[in-house]
Amino acid sequence: MGCSFSGLNALYDAVNGGGDVWINENRFRIDPAHLSADGTYAMKKVLIQNKEQLELVREEIRVSSLFNHPNLLPLLDHAIISVKDGQEGAWKHEAFLLFPVHLDGTLLDNFTLMKAKKETFSTTDVLHIFRQLCDGLKHMHSLEPPYAHNDVKPGNVLLTRRKGQPPLAILMDFGSARPSRKQIRSRQEALQLQEWTSEHCSAPFRAPELWDCPSHADIDERTDIWSLGCTLYAIMYGVSPFEYALGESGGSLQLAIVNAQIKWPNTGPKASYPEALHQFVTWMLQPQAAVRPRIDDIIIHVDKLIAKFTK
Repeated sequence: MGCSFSGLNALYDAVNGGGDVWINENRFRIDPAHLSADGTYAMKKVLIQNKEQLELVREEIRVSSLFNHPNLLPLLDHAIISVKDGQEGAWKHEAFLLFPVHLDGTLLDNFTLMKAKKETFSTTDVLHIFRQLCDGLKHMHSLEPPYAHNDVKPGNVLLTRRKGQPPLAILMDFGSARPSRKQIRSRQEALQLQEWTSEHCSAPFRAPELWDCPSHADIDERTDIWSLGCTLYAIMYGVSPFEYALGESGGSLQLAIVNAQIKWPNTGPKASYPEALHQFVTWMLQPQAAVRPRIDDIIIHVDKLIAKFTK
């Protein structure tokens, strides 16, 4: 897991076989296999090796506490405890973060299962999943100061399947979330931003201005809009619109992203999605951040598409 503390994919085995766990004098029943009548939880355990990692965990806890929205995964409780490393070892820390569990996994998990069955999301489900992600991001972007998630991608979206309804979508993992507005005024600041984003923002979903930041730039929450556009493409096709570059001889993911070279599938389910959705993705994936839409613009447009395609 390293220092990024990202994702809940591998965290459901924190308490194997279930049981009761106490955090801050509250008892929680952990059952990774079945929902229980009084609630089920996922435990995220972080091994902390140094002060830098400790500060990162504390920052994740602080940032998570800022958000309160049904489409953002809530941090229910947490504890940081000191542990001794062996008989004569130094004291280290372990962090325990408690979340509600979503047993249908992430969007990424669902892509794998659906690909094996040659299934895709319907246009209605695509739009409703996307609309919920927009709602969660709007909450983050509307804070004062606004926050960017910085790692919007299918692996950070939890799904819950609902009979007769589109899936419930929850955006998770706020380990990379930071105030979104940054003034870059030197080459050194630009390089520092690029270094930070290379560690915290997944490459296939990372905005162009985070790959090649100018020495004079105003960065804002529209970095998330780029990632959101990539994620909408992925809800339809299971991958980022730029991952094709990784499989091409001499291909460059960075060049494909910086030049917004979207490649649409030539075969498969392409025909099942309206051209309006492709245009919607292209609108969000404008390489110049200054002309990229903001989250309010996105919500207005997706609502029009929902009204059009779910009659």
